[in-house]
Amino acid sequence: MDPEKTTPGILRPDAERQEQIEGEGIFADTDKHKQDVAAGSVTNVDDFASDIVVDPIIEKRILRRLDASLAPLFCVLYFLSYLDRSNIGNAAVAGLSDQLELSGPQLSTSISVFYATYVSLIVPIVLAVRWLKTNRAVSVMLLSWSLVTIGTAFVRHYHSLIVCRLILGICEAGLFPCISLYITSIYNPREQGLRNAYLFGAASLSGMFGGLVATGITKISSAGTLRGWSWLYIIEGLVSICVVPWAYFGLPEFPAKSKRWTAEELETLERRELKRQEYMGNYEFDWSQVWSTFKDWRLYTGCAIQFFQDIILYGFTSFLPSIIKGGLGYDSLQAQYLGVPVYFLGGVALFSAALAGDRWGLRGTIIFVCDAFAVAGYIILLAVESPGVRYFACYLVAIALFCGPGLNETWIVNNTAPHYRRATALGMCQTLGNIAGVVAPQVYRQAPYRLGHWFSLGSVIMCMILIAIQIVYFRSENRRKEEMVRGERPDDRNDKSGEHNLNFRYVY
Repeated sequence: MDPEKTTPGILRPDAERQEQIEGEGIFADTDKHKQDVAAGSVTNVDDFASDIVVDPIIEKRILRRLDASLAPLFCVLYFLSYLDRSNIGNAAVAGLSDQLELSGPQLSTSISVFYATYVSLIVPIVLAVRWLKTNRAVSVMLLSWSLVTIGTAFVRHYHSLIVCRLILGICEAGLFPCISLYITSIYNPREQGLRNAYLFGAASLSGMFGGLVATGITKISSAGTLRGWSWLYIIEGLVSICVVPWAYFGLPEFPAKSKRWTAEELETLERRELKRQEYMGNYEFDWSQVWSTFKDWRLYTGCAIQFFQDIILYGFTSFLPSIIKGGLGYDSLQAQYLGVPVYFLGGVALFSAALAGDRWGLRGTIIFVCDAFAVAGYIILLAVESPGVRYFACYLVAIALFCGPGLNETWIVNNTAPHYRRATALGMCQTLGNIAGVVAPQVYRQAPYRLGHWFSLGSVIMCMILIAIQIVYFRSENRRKEEMVRGERPDDRNDKSGEHNLNFRYVY
C-alpha cells in the first residue's frame, strides 16, 4: 500500500480491491453490510470490508444541503452558549462589579465556579447521548440556561451571582459533546474539521458581538432598579429562548430519514453511513472500549493539550475587555470596541486553519504553527510597554485562540475509534480542558495581568512540546503499519480493532 495515497483517519481499501470495486460500478451491492449492522454482528471496524464507493458529485450536493441546514444552527447554539457564559466579562465592565461591589478575586471566582459544575457532567452526558434524542436534549438545555441567564439580571449580591453561575454550568454542560458527537455521526473524518470550526467560530462571534451588544446596552437608561448590565442578561436570555423551537425541529436524529432527499441522494446517504462506520465502528455499548481509552497514554497528552489551549482561550476571552481597559490603559467604551477586531481575526484564522486541515489531512501541525504566533504575542505583552504595540500583540494571540482548542478536539476524534472510545476520549478531553476555565481566572486577577500572561505563555509552550511528541508518534505508527502491510515487520498488535486496524491512518 502506498502510504502517500492513504487518507489519514479513515480505513481505505487496497489498490487491487479498489479497482475491483470501480469495475463493479459505483453502486455495488451492500446488502451484506446492512444485514451485519442490523444483526449487531459488526463489533469493530475490522469487520467492515471497506468496499463501499460513493458518487462524489452527489455527495458534494448532499454536503451542501446538510451544511445549509445544520451549520447555521450549530453556530447559533454555540454562539448563544458561549455568549451567555462569557458575558460576565462585558457585564463587569458595564457596571456589574460596581453595583455588586465585587473585588478582583471575587470576579475571578464568579467566572471560575461555572466550570465546577460544567466539567462534572460532561463524561456522563457524552456516554449517554446515544440514548438521548439530540434535539430534545439540546432544546431542554437551551431553555434552561436561557432562564438562568435572565435570572442573573436580578442578582444583587455576590453569593447570588455564584449560585446562578453554578446552575448555568449544569445547564450548559452537555451542549458541546452532544453537538460534537452529532457531527461525527453525520460527517466523515476529512469533513469534521470545518464543521467543528463552526462551533469555535461561534465563540469568536460571541466575543465580537458580545462587545458590540454590551456597548449598545450600556447606553440604555436605567429602568427602575435595572442597570445596563441587567438588560444585557435579560436581552441575551430572551434571544436564546426564541431559538428553542429551531433547535427542536432543526436537529433530526437521522437526517437520511428526511423526506427532502431524492431517491438517488437517499442511496448515497445510506452508503455514506456504511462507509462512515468503517471509521466509527458500531454503536453497541461496551465497557471495554471505555476502559481501554483510559489506559491509552494518548488520551492524557490530548487532554493536556486541550487544557493548555483552553487556558489561553478562557483567560483571554473572559478578560479581554479588562485586559484592554486595565492592562493597556483604554476606557470602558474603547475596550468594548477594540475587542471586536481581535475576535474577528481569531475567527478568520480558525476557519482558514480548519479548511487547510481538512484539505491536507493535518491537525497537530497546523495547531503548532498557530501556537507559534501566540508565543510571540505573549512575549510582546510581557516585554513592551507601548499600548499600541501591546494591542497588536493581542492579534497575534488571537490567531491561536480558537484554532488550538477547535482543531485539537477534531484531532482526538479523528484518531480514536470506535464510537465509545471516541465518546470517552471526547468527554475526558472536554472535562479536563474545561478545568482550565477554573484555573484561568485565578491567574488573571489584577491589571496589568502579567501573571496571567506568563502562565499563558508557559501553557502555549507546553502545548507545542506535547504536539511535537504526538506528531512524531503518529508518523511512526503510520510507518509501522505500512511495514506490516508490506510484510516487512511481524504483526505484533494485541488489539486489532478501531484505530489499531492496519488500514487506519492517524492524522498528524
